[in-house]
Amino acid sequence: MDRLLSSAVDGVLRTTAQRVPDRIALRYADRTWTYAELDTAVSTAAAVLREPHHLGLPASARVATYGHNSDAYLIAFLACARAGLVHVPVNHHLTGDDLAYLLEQSETSLVLADPALAERVPDGFTVTALRDAPGSFLDALAVPEAYDTDRDPRDLVQLLYTSGTTALPKGAMMTHRALVHEYASAIEALDLREDDRPVHALPLYHSAQTHVFLLPYLAVGAENTLVDGPDPAVLFDLVETGRADSLFAPPTVWIGLANHPDFASRDLSALRKAYYGASIMPVPVLERLRARLPGLRFFNCFGQSEIGPLATVLGPEEHEGRMESCGRPVRHVEARVVDEDGEDVPDGTPGEIVYRSPQLCEGYWRKSEETEAAFRGGWFHSGDLAVRDAEGYLTIVDRVKDVINSGGVLVASRQVEDALYTHPGVAEVAVIGLPDERWIEAVTAVVVPRGEVTEEELLAHAREKLAHFKAPKRIHFRTELPRNASGKILKRELRDRYAGA
Repeated sequence: MDRLLSSAVDGVLRTTAQRVPDRIALRYADRTWTYAELDTAVSTAAAVLREPHHLGLPASARVATYGHNSDAYLIAFLACARAGLVHVPVNHHLTGDDLAYLLEQSETSLVLADPALAERVPDGFTVTALRDAPGSFLDALAVPEAYDTDRDPRDLVQLLYTSGTTALPKGAMMTHRALVHEYASAIEALDLREDDRPVHALPLYHSAQTHVFLLPYLAVGAENTLVDGPDPAVLFDLVETGRADSLFAPPTVWIGLANHPDFASRDLSALRKAYYGASIMPVPVLERLRARLPGLRFFNCFGQSEIGPLATVLGPEEHEGRMESCGRPVRHVEARVVDEDGEDVPDGTPGEIVYRSPQLCEGYWRKSEETEAAFRGGWFHSGDLAVRDAEGYLTIVDRVKDVINSGGVLVASRQVEDALYTHPGVAEVAVIGLPDERWIEAVTAVVVPRGEVTEEELLAHAREKLAHFKAPKRIHFRTELPRNASGKILKRELRDRYAGA
């Protein structure tokens, strides 16, 4: 594996380009890049960013990329790495104050934006079209230039902003060293191979798609297909025609694929590897997928932005008997499960996962108090509540802040969600705790229904599956659940919405 990687993020591509220069590295829309062509484009883009006759940015300047998936987006990130700049991926859904906060907090010097998004960028920021416009950043790569600069593995390469499910996003300071270690962990734990044909459908501003899959797959020399989003028809076509055999998606996307009317009729036998993560996969949904595609190898990927983001993996051969588990730590991650005092809890006892790893960020950009709190005691505190078994497998119980106090007894929302997912009338569900005079917090389910189903029917179903104090007291119905960029359900929004209901 060491021969596949260098000490710099962009060196991952360069090493592969030297090894297999003429192999196809990336397909996007009607463009195809070999590894040699993509590496040349990255060097040229680095020159465009740094040279005085182009944009002339100083070393360590922050460059925000504000766009949808594209080859230009990937080149911009790798060019920042090669040019000694700090890349800031921006959720293309952000607007107004949210967008202004991220650009201002990161102290961004330049915004590379899709033309359709450029007008959203607040005044005071320098904006250059990323692609699809005369004189765009992508157009500037037509005349090759060579550029490189010395980089220390400890140099910052990206400010990876957290999802912000409970507070304002924080910029995790990722170094070359951290991300390259994470790529090595991903290649090994996820069995990424050069003869795989992965399709990358999630946004590249999200750390999992870029750092767990696209960059590691470039390291091994695979042929990558990048698409605009996880459109079921597009994904089914790619699999049926043999252009894709590997897919990563959060549970919300897998649920959408499983519920799609064409899922049962399309020939998906070429799909060999299925990766899921970013949030908890309901066990009933996973069982439905495995029944439909018995030859498909499922990998559960778990982690968070601050650790690159891959921390644990449950491999295909490990699913039997432990489908709720997120697996064991990957090679470069050390994990413990601790109580509020930072002491290890016995196996089988819920506690917070804490990490120590070279994959970890250096802290949060311009947020010293948050950094100190997160790394207290020399370990990074994840905020995830988990149980470890005797073999070292971890099962996520909940986010620490999402555990429900039902009459003085702590209830994990995941257990209630899994119970409701066994009802055929539930397409999606999120369980939250709402203030209640009797129960302290009333267990409440917010359901996206499939077909006709009533609140009374679901409450009765839950009572058959759960102890009385765990069963929901109320069911609310919605057409969809609010999510952040990574597909995680925004339970804080649901709590705010239904607190007085």
